[in-house]
Amino acid sequence: MQFTSLNRKKDMKKTSLNGLHHQLGAKMVEFGGFEMPVSYSSIKEEHQCVREKLGVFDVSHMGEFFVSGPKALKFLQYACSNDISKLVPGKAQYNYLPNQKGGVVDDLIVYQLEEDAYLLVVNASNIDKDWEWLTELNAEIKAEMINASEDYSLLAVQGPKAIEAMQKLTLDDLSKLPFYGHCTTNFAGIEDVIVATTGYTGSGGVEIYCKNEFARQLWNTVIEAGEPHGIQPIGLAARDTLRLEMGYCLYGNEINDTTSPISAGLGWVTRPQTNFINSIKIDKEKTGGTLTRLVGFEMTERGIPRTGHVILSESNTTIGHVTSGTQSPSLNKGIGLGYLDISFTDLNTPIYIQIRNKAVPAKVVKLPFYTP
Repeated sequence: MQFTSLNRKKDMKKTSLNGLHHQLGAKMVEFGGFEMPVSYSSIKEEHQCVREKLGVFDVSHMGEFFVSGPKALKFLQYACSNDISKLVPGKAQYNYLPNQKGGVVDDLIVYQLEEDAYLLVVNASNIDKDWEWLTELNAEIKAEMINASEDYSLLAVQGPKAIEAMQKLTLDDLSKLPFYGHCTTNFAGIEDVIVATTGYTGSGGVEIYCKNEFARQLWNTVIEAGEPHGIQPIGLAARDTLRLEMGYCLYGNEINDTTSPISAGLGWVTRPQTNFINSIKIDKEKTGGTLTRLVGFEMTERGIPRTGHVILSESNTTIGHVTSGTQSPSLNKGIGLGYLDISFTDLNTPIYIQIRNKAVPAKVVKLPFYTP
């Protein structure tokens, strides 16, 4: 995850909770065009709080598009990689937006709210790009589309204690929501809040969508409800270490406009039979394989892999590159994701990460790195 110093960005967007983060003493950075909290205390402390208890993230920088009407399903089947027809109201689905060159415009979650009404949640850095892309694809189909990204706030309450702590804020039984389920309810005294069992940490919990004017009320109530369970505010740095321990892709690192989704391990959300855009080419890769593949690796000697590091074979030839890397707070070792030539992707294959002119030993491992 790439962060930028604030003094290099003067025109950043701000979430509705920006002032609160400053009051809490958060370290603020630029990410995805927004001024965002990267940490409030230490990354390790925040990371472990989510793994063991619960934490709350302000992820209001994410984009929200509403797609509705009788042509919504047809449009989304064409634009998205997964089979949207498998959704029912109250369920969500992970997807990516294929482009015409075989790459990925963005990855996203699609929620079906009602029979002909869907919510698309996209990455902050891609909001404008995604909207332009979807608008272009929709020119002939003409589904109803609304870009509500500037109207909504999003809190992610994540961790094994999240559901228990948040239950007191709604009459709906959150424990009965399936994985990737959601409901629209009165939550924290606010009407028409979307509560979803989605997240980016692997430790369970909910994501909560509300209108911007209620964001401070939602935050304060969530903190109050979570205090008996040890809740803490969590920044983007811990969000990155949490997702990396699970092997989750990050747009701009593991996937981008030129990355094959099959190489990236997204074949499980690729349904060519729906005839989405460029489905023929992607289907050929899904059935015939690719020359490279995204793998997880762990360091077998001390070292921290970072994005862009070269990956070498035992014979000292370049066989790939690191897309994300960190020192795992849960495992206390260096871990990373990277693309390798397909012949080096078997489990336990010895590889070397070029760190400060030194080839540090590592090995290919099965994902996820950490099982909550």
